[in-house]
Amino acid sequence: MLFNSISFAIFFPIVFVLYWFFCSKNYKYQNLLLLVASYYFYANWDWRFMFLLIFSTVLDYVSGLKIENAESQHWRKFWLWLSIGINLGFLGFFKYYNFFIESFATFFQSIGLSVNIWTLKIILPVGISFYTFHGLSYVLDIYNRKIKAEHNFVDYSVFVSFFPLLVAGPIERATHLLPQIQKARTFNYTKAVDGLRQILWGLFKKIVIADNCAEYANMIFNDSAHQSGSNLVMGALFFTVQIYCDFSGYSDIALGTARLLGIELLKNFSFPYFSRDIAEFWRRWHISLSTWFRDYLYIPLGGSKGGTWMKIRNTFVIFIVSGFWHGANWTFIVWGFLNALYFLPLMLTNKNRNNLQVVAMGKLIPSLKDAFKILITFTLTAFAWIFFRAEDLTHAFSFIKGIFNKSTLSFPTVFPVAIIGLSLFFFVVEWFGREDNFAIEKLFFKSKRIMRYIFYFILIILIYIFAGKEQEFIYFQF
Repeated sequence: MLFNSISFAIFFPIVFVLYWFFCSKNYKYQNLLLLVASYYFYANWDWRFMFLLIFSTVLDYVSGLKIENAESQHWRKFWLWLSIGINLGFLGFFKYYNFFIESFATFFQSIGLSVNIWTLKIILPVGISFYTFHGLSYVLDIYNRKIKAEHNFVDYSVFVSFFPLLVAGPIERATHLLPQIQKARTFNYTKAVDGLRQILWGLFKKIVIADNCAEYANMIFNDSAHQSGSNLVMGALFFTVQIYCDFSGYSDIALGTARLLGIELLKNFSFPYFSRDIAEFWRRWHISLSTWFRDYLYIPLGGSKGGTWMKIRNTFVIFIVSGFWHGANWTFIVWGFLNALYFLPLMLTNKNRNNLQVVAMGKLIPSLKDAFKILITFTLTAFAWIFFRAEDLTHAFSFIKGIFNKSTLSFPTVFPVAIIGLSLFFFVVEWFGREDNFAIEKLFFKSKRIMRYIFYFILIILIYIFAGKEQEFIYFQF
């Protein structure tokens, strides 16, 4: 079920009414309703994969109890590694089996050995990368004695499968979400209105900006061999805007939906395209994944406490694994490697934490120095996205090669004025709202109320005009 679908527009109001009008007297009834609704939400994609979600939930629930009650460190480790091994085994099979088989075959063929490969027609379960990481963080936190194991199976199951975040995050932590699930929740009108406002902005990002940029990005990338250099630049820019608006739009809808149910989810984006360096970009992009890898991989490897070579090793590990998490393709690995190269000079010169505050805080426009830094960071990011979007490495390198020729100086023949104008409008709104949790959280609050309502009405009209075929969110495939 898609957030931008008619079915969700019917599904969520029913859940909302049942949740607040029939289950509000007992949070345990609310949790049971959330669990049933979440499983129904997931089953609408493919009910056959429900067993995988439920099995993963049971596995980590039992593992958590076993780790907490183990009489020796040996058994604590046993249950931890059992959970990690099975979870990553499922993830590896469904997501990476064919990738490894085909890569090994290609390697052997390159050294003159002929091999027969056996690939499978495997369907990637939606959300598996996200709910697997929910469970892994839970058992790791219990093992590290940060939390106690949850004894209520329904509560734990809601933590894993809560439908707003089930298929594309944010990747929640038990330390943040479970306490909210374990206590009574009361309806808060102010937070509910704020949630509706964030949902509206998320739908605008997805339907008006991302889906329309996708049309032109796909057209250019799918026919890149016959495009001018200037068109290829436009294609890279369209995808750069698309992936941000698509994914952050999903996160906005997820956070807004959860807030309507009295639950606060982790913030996943913080205006990353206004970053002044790559380190700042990664503090603001897919925050829940970046911090997950930081806490459960980078720091256990030694973080930045070791010598120079250890710092370099850990940096490349974290970025390459992050790239590989996104998909079974060498393009994602190169994308991660490229971001590691971007990040490395900042880390080695201890400048990776220079830009911790919002750019141009309290100012209308940035300084020329900050504007230049933003432009450079945006350009580097857009270049790296070419690998992320390309079908394979050959496609990526040919795309990049096509950019560096004389035709790049010509005016692009693909130049949709309306979509470019709307994208510029979007970035202006994001700029004015960059100090808040989401762009329109407090926009026009200092003006007359009618101005705010006119703005919301314009967004609704634009969503209505541009709404067409329901398009999946990009991160459903990860």
